[in-house]
Amino acid sequence: MSFVDFSHVWLAYNDELAAKGQYAVEDISLNVEQGEFIAIVGPSGCGKSTFMKLTTGLKMPTKGKIMIDGAPVTGPLKISGMSFQAPSLLPWRTTVDNVLLPLEIVEPFRSSFKAKRKQYEAKARELLQSVGLAGYEDKFPWQLSGGMQQRASICRALVHEPKMLLLDEPFGALDAFTREELWCALRDLQAAQKFNVILVTHDLRESVFLADTVYVMSKSPGRFVVKRHIDLPRPRDLELTYTPEFTDIVHELRGHIGAMRKTGVAVPQ
Repeated sequence: MSFVDFSHVWLAYNDELAAKGQYAVEDISLNVEQGEFIAIVGPSGCGKSTFMKLTTGLKMPTKGKIMIDGAPVTGPLKISGMSFQAPSLLPWRTTVDNVLLPLEIVEPFRSSFKAKRKQYEAKARELLQSVGLAGYEDKFPWQLSGGMQQRASICRALVHEPKMLLLDEPFGALDAFTREELWCALRDLQAAQKFNVILVTHDLRESVFLADTVYVMSKSPGRFVVKRHIDLPRPRDLELTYTPEFTDIVHELRGHIGAMRKTGVAVPQ
């Protein structure tokens, strides 16, 4: 059974738009296997973030069916964690207290948080240390660089051990060197914990380096027009990004997106 299963999913943001046939995404079908890392790329405004809202249950489809982990999606999911381009750490909380936040507000952790705080805090500190933030656990967000804040944001999304991590342009505001460091941190976390990842990005190198499968979305209304398996061996290191095999895939995906920007139609595969 697929972990994520979209079957002919359409979404209009209200009934009036649906009556006019104006959809944000249309006829999306895909299957994501347990533990798979997928990336979604495409032109701005094509519906990538809308797809994320559907996957987390923040939006219900106008037509079609969504199954996650074998159950129909009927509302916001508790089995997912999310991280966005802006880390959104609370400035009055230390780094470790920011990471602990989901455990304070999400059941079944919330009801036992006071009794198990030391245990949960030890887990949060271990997670922060695993992404290179040892020694910064008790610092405040304003004492961290942008890359450090983003590492903490990803830890916060993972502290309750979700089965699925959704990332919406998480590294887009960072410099190239920091971005590549975080690619490796995410690569190592996912390899160790085997959670599913859905990454929305404009960075084709990022998508090819991290993902098992890359999907290309069309212009709005968004639909998947290309599915590209990334047949590069794991574990992947940054040296791979300079090889002909890697750059050929990036250029192939760039060609699909470039063709859509001009004509709205993907290059035939």
